[in-house]
Amino acid sequence: MSDPTFASPPCFAHEIEDGWNGFEPVDPQTAADVARWRRSERERLIAARLAMPAEERRALAREIARALDGLVAAVSQPVIGLYWPFRGEPDLRDWMADRCRSGARVALPVVVARDRPLRFREWRPGCPMERGVWNIPVPAGGCDLSPGIVVSPVVGADRAGYRLGYGGGYYDRTLAAMPAKPLTIGVGYPAAAVDTIFPQPHDIPFDRMILGGVCRERGR
Repeated sequence: MSDPTFASPPCFAHEIEDGWNGFEPVDPQTAADVARWRRSERERLIAARLAMPAEERRALAREIARALDGLVAAVSQPVIGLYWPFRGEPDLRDWMADRCRSGARVALPVVVARDRPLRFREWRPGCPMERGVWNIPVPAGGCDLSPGIVVSPVVGADRAGYRLGYGGGYYDRTLAAMPAKPLTIGVGYPAAAVDTIFPQPHDIPFDRMILGGVCRERGR
């Protein structure tokens, strides 16, 4: 059973919002306007990310890795859910390998079915890989792990800790289903910062956001 203190099942969550009198139906026009804005903002931010020079992306990824070091240093032999870079996301593969060599266990997200939580499958340097959904490489074998730390790429991020992703809702669905709350860390480039993503009731805020070398705690 998932921990009710940090998440709620996403079923029908898109049809309600947190109003002054509890959860209330969303105005259909407002919901359509927000969905349209999120699609447009997602396209804008991805285009800006892909337009960045490769060397700038590499330099910012190194800054992100240093900030991550500071967050995970106090955890002995952590289990870290990471990701394989896609569409210009920060490339943390060297950092992943370093974590493994330092005694951490690393797992990559695997889509098992649409509208289902992700599974995190153990990854090690040199392990066999196969093409997953959207042709993103995933470990071909290995056991499933339950991360105590989840590092997720963001398309956009606001100061309240909400992340704008690709629109599939996989991370929100996954975090809602996890038996214990992990430390959640969103990572991206400084240009990913937005005033708000207009979060929906099913969106789950992250504990930390690292945009470039700057690490922000939720709400700060």
